[in-house]
Amino acid sequence: MMSTTVTTEQFMEAIVDTLHMVGMSLFVGSLIGIPLGILLVVTRPGGVLENKALYSILNPVINIIRSLPFIILLVAIIPFTRMIVHTSIGTSAAIVPLIIYIAPYIGRLVENSLLEVNPGILEAAEAMGATPFQVIWYFLLPEAVGSLILSLTTATIGLIGATAMAGTVGGGGVGDLAIVYGYQRFDTVVVFATVFILIIFVQGIQSLGNTLARKIRRY
Repeated sequence: MMSTTVTTEQFMEAIVDTLHMVGMSLFVGSLIGIPLGILLVVTRPGGVLENKALYSILNPVINIIRSLPFIILLVAIIPFTRMIVHTSIGTSAAIVPLIIYIAPYIGRLVENSLLEVNPGILEAAEAMGATPFQVIWYFLLPEAVGSLILSLTTATIGLIGATAMAGTVGGGGVGDLAIVYGYQRFDTVVVFATVFILIIFVQGIQSLGNTLARKIRRY
């Protein structure tokens, strides 16, 4: 019951692969998702850069991508993944669907965070003659920093869960270890170990996000 064929080196390699997938996907996904969220807010009806045509395109596209469960998205875009990284197996291949999954998710989270900003602040900025860019950069984003940190924390935790699902199709990382050794080879130790690792990841990231958001909101 307490024995396993998985070595410490394999566990460490799986952890590094998971961190690599999460880090790369979060970085690229944020570069796409944060501007998407800002665009959703400023181009919506009544926004500082109201553009009904652009908003009517972005909003449904994000909804369509977000409506797909990650495991289905992962399989559906295998031809696209192969075209980008020339393989559909491994951590590099898993990063492609992870980015497509997380970018609109971050965009929607950023949108919600920015919409929480008191409209009176934006009205005051416009009354002072601030340009749309100045309203966004000097008023909208600074007011939402604490909420944005919590949003990115939520996105990171969602990514960790997605990387685990990527293991079902050979995506590498902790999820792959759990499927190949824990499930297919009935290795109970591996199952419990991967669950413990994922819990540590999630708790650590959530605590860090909460701490940073709390400190920023005090200033």
